[in-house]
Amino acid sequence: MSQVEVYGIRHHGPGSARAVRRALAEFRPDAVLIEGPPEADPLVELAADPGMVPPVALLAYSPGLDQAGRRAAFWPFAEFSPEWQAIRHALAAGIPARFCDLPAAHQLIPAAEEEPPEEGVRLDPLGRLARAAGYDDTERWWDDVVEHRGAAPDDPTPFTAIAEAMTELRDQLAGESPSRREEQREAHMRRTLRRTLKEGHERVAVVCGAWHVPALLAKVPATQDDQTLRGLPKAKVAMTWVPWTHGRLADRSGYGAGVRSPGWYHHLFTAPDRPIERWLTSAARVLREEDLHVSSAHVIEAVRLAGALAALRGRPLAGLDEVTEATRAVLCEGAELPVELIQRRLVVGERLGSVPEKTPMVPLQRDLQAEQRRLRLKPSALDKEHDLDLRRPIDLDRSRLLHRLRLLDVDWGTPAESRSKGTFRETWTLVWRPEFDVELIEAGAWGTTVHAAASARAEAMATEATALADLTSVAERCLLADLGDALPTVMGALSDRAAVDTDVAHLMSALPPLVRALRYGDVRGTATGPLQAVVDGLVVRVCVGLPPAAPGLDDDAARELLTRVDAVHSALALLADPGHRDRWRATLAALVDRDGLHGLIEGRLTRLLHDAGRLDDVPARMARAVSVGSPPDRAAAWVEGFLSGGGLVLIHDDQLLRLVDAWIAALPPASFTDVLPLLRRTFSAYAAAERRTLGDRVRRLDQPAPAARPDSEDPARATPAALTALQILGWAPDDRTTERARA
Repeated sequence: MSQVEVYGIRHHGPGSARAVRRALAEFRPDAVLIEGPPEADPLVELAADPGMVPPVALLAYSPGLDQAGRRAAFWPFAEFSPEWQAIRHALAAGIPARFCDLPAAHQLIPAAEEEPPEEGVRLDPLGRLARAAGYDDTERWWDDVVEHRGAAPDDPTPFTAIAEAMTELRDQLAGESPSRREEQREAHMRRTLRRTLKEGHERVAVVCGAWHVPALLAKVPATQDDQTLRGLPKAKVAMTWVPWTHGRLADRSGYGAGVRSPGWYHHLFTAPDRPIERWLTSAARVLREEDLHVSSAHVIEAVRLAGALAALRGRPLAGLDEVTEATRAVLCEGAELPVELIQRRLVVGERLGSVPEKTPMVPLQRDLQAEQRRLRLKPSALDKEHDLDLRRPIDLDRSRLLHRLRLLDVDWGTPAESRSKGTFRETWTLVWRPEFDVELIEAGAWGTTVHAAASARAEAMATEATALADLTSVAERCLLADLGDALPTVMGALSDRAAVDTDVAHLMSALPPLVRALRYGDVRGTATGPLQAVVDGLVVRVCVGLPPAAPGLDDDAARELLTRVDAVHSALALLADPGHRDRWRATLAALVDRDGLHGLIEGRLTRLLHDAGRLDDVPARMARAVSVGSPPDRAAAWVEGFLSGGGLVLIHDDQLLRLVDAWIAALPPASFTDVLPLLRRTFSAYAAAERRTLGDRVRRLDQPAPAARPDSEDPARATPAALTALQILGWAPDDRTTERARA
């Protein structure tokens, strides 16, 4: 006589995982069916490999689709997932473990017809039970009735009660039609169970979501299930295991079956005893690592407080809420920042799983793993900052790898502003996300190695690009990634496009990334001859095209041009050849006096030429710009343009500061209200120290100058001290010098 046991679980529930492990040990099945995609059956044995360390996930994807048509799905498993414990039990016992859910080949096909909206009970059956029990928090109720119970060997498992509760809830919906997808999934589960029994297995255990238990126990004719599953569309699907993270198990990540606190649940499942004491000890260790003082007495008192809160609230064991409150009050002494640190380190408990070497992978994934080992860059779920010195070969290779991956849309590393002003350093923030495996699989269409795939992708991007700025970006990225194979194609497309583009705005947008590429190429030892020729031509064309394009602009167009002028000015300052800078400054000098310039542009050009030492009449120009005859809005635009480069010019030039102060003070109330947003935007961009210094200077403008003090210096008394100071500094004067000093 065949016997079937159906264990209704909560996905990623440690209490459910403990109960499943104990129930399977007692039932001793000869086959285990688990909710999941049947295409993964051949991969189950990999779960026994020592290299398989959860959290991991089954990945189903449709090969051959681009990113726009991406179809992929994940089935995550943590160590505290009941399904994972069922797999491990089956492998240890040497019995078959199979997945029984609707195949991924059907699930990755979008529904052909509009699904009816699901009723609230179907979406959240545990929430209905929690509310019936007087709880407003589903997770808190589940913790009390399942997760915090059943740890003792003689405690009953909750599966009978769960099955009864789910049956009652489904009976309440007897008159409503379930979603088509739900019917298909449960029909396939029943079909798989029938086939398993037909194969001769006599003791079959099924581990599935609690909601499906009544459907699996129901007496539904096989013909009805066959009718439900007949003619379903399917896609070509491949399956593999991929590393997962605790952060992606959290419900805040958007994962439908996620839990609020993966790190807490992992702790509840793995702690052999005294979970509250062990948790608070770990919290104290985290705080001590940050040089925060936490003693053993703090931990003891926090344990007492957590227990007292649980008793007051009628809970069988202190939960995460009680432990967090005790941590905040005792260990953190009311401070929130240490609590947030513990939230990140422990409550979520971010960690990245791993899969064994023999896991199915595309060649590109294996090449990346080899590069990671060669360059000693281990993937991590936590943000890690890497400061790369490009003069070191290993750091240069690391930089190239990260830039190549970014060309493949695998943003494992995000470049940040380097703390060094030199071009030989880069700062990257690295964090591995599970979806990168999908992106690597898709990028495998470009090549079998990271270098080959990035080169092919760069060539395709250059061929498809229509805007000059896009081509310059590709060229810059090619140089950063050291893609010499792709550079001729990219530079050919760039030269052709630059030769026919007559829009000076496009030319100005294209110039800065090319100049940066030249600069980086020198540091990285990359040949930049063709790029230099393109830059030389663009500089000439920008200098010729800017003067006729600048006059007659409205506010928005003037602001856009200002951004481009600043970008070109900063870029040309990086070039070693002074000829380009001289040509650019001569162009600005000829343009600044042209009629019809927007005040923003005229003010900015005046400032750039002033900083370059090319103007000696700046106070007179500012006086004209802010004179009574100038409209307030144009005067404000001029001042904004002039001051947008920083406030140091006002700090060190009293005459300019007095002109700005007098202009603002003389504005009529209505005009002041109009120009105030412009002024606020300008000065808010300054550093706090600059604003404070400017405020102090303005306050002193109207103060009378201090009275001159009588000349009380005595050269005869000062000379010996001066000579002694010079001797200390290492200069030994001769007798004639000494006599002249005394004279």
